[in-house]
Amino acid sequence: MQAIEQLSCVKGNSADREVLLGFAPARVLHALSFADVLDESTGRGYQRRFSPQHSMDFRRYIQRSGSATIPLTFNVRPALDSSWSIRQSSGGVYTLEIRKGTKVLSQVDCQHRLGYLANLDIELPFMCFIGLNEREETAIFDVINGKAKGLSKSLLDYHDAQLSENLSAERPELYIALYLNGEAGSPWRQRLDIGGEATSGLERRASLRTMQKAAKQFYKKVKSDRGLLVEDAAVAARNFWMAFAELLPQSFSKPRNFLVTKGIGVYALMEVAADMVCEAQRGETSVLSPTYFAALLGDFALDFDWSSSGPLRGLGGQGGVKEALTIIREARRRSRLKVANG
Repeated sequence: MQAIEQLSCVKGNSADREVLLGFAPARVLHALSFADVLDESTGRGYQRRFSPQHSMDFRRYIQRSGSATIPLTFNVRPALDSSWSIRQSSGGVYTLEIRKGTKVLSQVDCQHRLGYLANLDIELPFMCFIGLNEREETAIFDVINGKAKGLSKSLLDYHDAQLSENLSAERPELYIALYLNGEAGSPWRQRLDIGGEATSGLERRASLRTMQKAAKQFYKKVKSDRGLLVEDAAVAARNFWMAFAELLPQSFSKPRNFLVTKGIGVYALMEVAADMVCEAQRGETSVLSPTYFAALLGDFALDFDWSSSGPLRGLGGQGGVKEALTIIREARRRSRLKVANG
C-alpha cells in the first residue's frame, strides 16, 4: 500500500477559481511542491530564477518571535497518474491526499518563501488552486507578481508572448525580439536574458526587455517608411545582426570588450538597421539580405571603435542613445564621402 500525505483543508472560491485553504508544516509543503522555473533552452516553465539571498532572508525572518506570512499559493495540476486526489470528509472538511515521494504542488507564489524551509516544522497557511493547467497558472502568476520588486520585466514579457493569441499583431516589438532570440542563424539566438535559468555555456548580453524596446523603434520607422510587415521586419533585423556578427565576430564572441551587445549598442544599432532598411529600394524586401547589410556596414563598421574605450564610452540613457546614434551616423556619412571622393 502506497504511503499518502494528507492535508486537511476547506474548499471555497478565490473570485472565479475554486481553491483549497489549509495549514501544514513548512517541511511538508516543501517536500510536496516544486518551482516551475523557466528553462530558456526549452521554453518550459515560467518562474524566475531562484534567489538564494531572498530565500535565506525569509528563513531567518520566519523563525523570529512574532513573524507571520500571507498564505503560500500553490496549484495542483491535472494528473493522470493518481498522484493526488481530493476527498470530502465530515463537517465540510476536505482532504488533499498526495502520494508521498511525489511533488505535485506547483509553487505559484511561494518559491522564495519556501526555498530554504525543508527542515522546519513551522506551521504555514496555504491556498491551493485546483486543476489549473500551465497556461492558466502562468496567467495567475503574472497577476500576482506583475508589480513585484525584483521580478524581471523580460520574464513577464515572455509570459505575454506565451499567452498571446496573435503576438505579431498584438506586440510586434516583442515578436521581433523573440524572433532574434529564437531564430536559427541569429547571433542573438538564446543569448537574450529572459529571466529564467540561463542556457548553459552562453554568456549573457542584453535583456529581452532591452531588445524589445530597441525593436519598437526599429519597427515604427520601417513600418511607416517602407510599410514592412512585422514578419519581414523581423527577418530584416536578423539579417542585419547576422551581417554585423560576420564582419565583427569578436563583438559577440568577446562581448565584455565591446559595447555592441550592451544596451547603448543595441538601441543605436537597431536605429542604424532601420536607416539601412529605409535606404533599400522601395517595396523590395527581398534585397534586405545579410549580404545587403554587410555591404553597407563594411563601409564604416570595420574602422569604427566599438570597444568600451571607444567614442561610445560612458554613454547611457535616452540622451546617450541619441548621442551614440549621432556619432555612428556621422561615421557612416564620412565613410560615404571618402568613397565618393576616392
